[in-house]
Parts: sequence; structure tokens; C-alpha cells
Amino acid sequence: MMKWSVCGMLLLVLVSFSCKKKNAGPVDIAPTNLTFTADVSTNNSGNVTFTASATNAVNYEFDFGNGVFQDVPSGTVTYKYPASGNYTTKVTARSASGQTLSKTLTISVTVALTLVWSDEFNTAGAPDPARWGYDIGTGSSGWGNNELQFYTSRPENVSISNGTLKIVARREAFSGSNFTSARLLTRDKFSFRYGKVEARAKLPAGVGTWPAIWMLGANFGTVGWPACGEIDIMEHVGAQLNKIYGTLHYPGFSGGNAVGGQVTVPKVTTEFKVYSVEWTPAIIRFSVDGVPFFTFANTSSLPFNQNFFIIMNVAMGGNFGGPVESGFTSGTMEVDYIRVYQ
Repeated sequence: MMKWSVCGMLLLVLVSFSCKKKNAGPVDIAPTNLTFTADVSTNNSGNVTFTASATNAVNYEFDFGNGVFQDVPSGTVTYKYPASGNYTTKVTARSASGQTLSKTLTISVTVALTLVWSDEFNTAGAPDPARWGYDIGTGSSGWGNNELQFYTSRPENVSISNGTLKIVARREAFSGSNFTSARLLTRDKFSFRYGKVEARAKLPAGVGTWPAIWMLGANFGTVGWPACGEIDIMEHVGAQLNKIYGTLHYPGFSGGNAVGGQVTVPKVTTEFKVYSVEWTPAIIRFSVDGVPFFTFANTSSLPFNQNFFIIMNVAMGGNFGGPVESGFTSGTMEVDYIRVYQ
């Protein structure tokens, strides 16, 4: 009896050990010894080569610090930054069991921008039809803003002379409206995603004027506004002399609920100023004469990650422009150039 009891116990132990060994899961080993380096190109191309290595790691997730992520099994990747800046980058090493180890690194990147499109307005006459088209009429309801002007392509409202484009808003009876002006746009001629836009301009004087240099998403015709997104590089209203607006419109934040900033700049109606926007996957930054006044955090969920086209116009009155002063006869926005860099 004693002999069988001992044998039975030994058999039970062996069976139990065998079952435990058979059902055991993967060994839970975390990454260790993580190293993370960045080799920033010195030719101002924006290229940065990241190298990460860790014991027990089977995959690496790179966060490039501008809203862009990439998984790389090898631990080495080269990424081209679209804009200059200081970026806090991060790598996360992941083991086969899913455990992680992370490390951050701050880098400074310089990107030499290249001029990809421009109009210098050096040829007298009408604007270049290869670059510009026109919105014509009243937009059925004042272009959505209860504006008062009728847009035309007449030389009385838009022309180039002495090296500048002139968009002229005039008080005159025309096709049922009491004012005329012009609205130029690059729709179906030029659009782009990300970069820097610069426009050197002198703005019209007069209460009721509403000049703007702005952009709309190229899918405007299919998704409508504000789903397409709108980037207002510069807006000014004559009733608020010298106050410059930089504004973004998108679903949930449009019209009077839009997101933006303002800055007071002296002599905008008597001197040329450079109005610009820097646009990347991470930020949209508005400046006047190279001085930023509003920065917006762009993300992949917003409509500001697709092609946009450019618009320039002078509106009269409307929800933003307000009442037009009785003595107003005409006002001109002069544009010395508009340039797009990437």
C-alpha cells in the first residue's frame, strides 16, 4: 500500500508539472537599454535620420514632434520635416509581449524654403488668366455675409499698373447693387498643401471696406463650407483701422465662432506690409512683417491637411465690414506680390 501511494503521488506531480509547462504563455520581457539618436542634415533639406535600439524590442514607434507618427521594426528611419523649428521627438520601443520603453529627444531643424508659385504683378493690364479666375456677381446672398458689392472682372475694379495689382471697390449702381469690386482666386489653377504664403499689400481706407487675402480647401465644391476649411491670412475692416485679423474657420468653429488672433499694426492703409502664414501638419502661424501674432495647433482630424487655393478681394459692408460711411466713393487694395514657398 505504501509503495503504490508514493508512486501515485509522483505521477500526480509529473502530470501537474506537464500541464503547467504546456499552458505557459510567452515570457513577459520588457525592453531595456534604449538608445535614441538623431542625425540632422546640415544642408537645410529638413531630413533627419533617427536611430533607436533596445534589448528585447521588436518594433519602434517614432513621434516626430509635429503630429506625424511612424512604426519602424528596424529602429532606423529618415523623416523630412516640412518646416523649420524645434521639435520634441519621441521613440517608443515595444517588446513581443507588448511592454514598452520610451525616450525623448529635442532637435532643431532648418528647412530652406523654395518658391513654388508667385505673381509679382509686373505686367500691366488684366491679371494673368493662367493664375487667376474671378467670382462674379453677388453670390446670391452677399456671399454668405450680407455683403453689398457686385464682383466684376472689369478694369475699373481690377487691374495691374506700376508693378502692383489694384482691387478697387467703388460706390456705383451696378446690376442692382450699390457697390462694385473684384474677387480673384486660383481655384482650378493652383492649389497646394503646406508651406508659407507671403503677400505684400497696402489696404484700402474707408469705413465699410473689408479687404482680405485668404484660402479655401480645394474640396469646397463637394463638401461645402466650413467643412472644406478656411484660412484667413489677412482681414481688415475700415471701422477698426489698423487692426489685422488672422482667422481659421472649420466645422464647429466658423463665422462669428471662428478661431483666430488680432494685432494692431500702424499705417496699414498708407504703407505696404507683408502678411504671411506658415502652414504645416503641426501649426498654422500668422505674421505681419515677419512678427507672429497668432499660432494654431493643427491636427490630422482638422480640414487643414489638404490642398487649398488662394483668394484676394475687397468686400463692402456685410456682417463683418459693417455699415459703409456715407462719404465713401472708392477704396483700393494694392498688392505688390504674393508668393508661395514650400
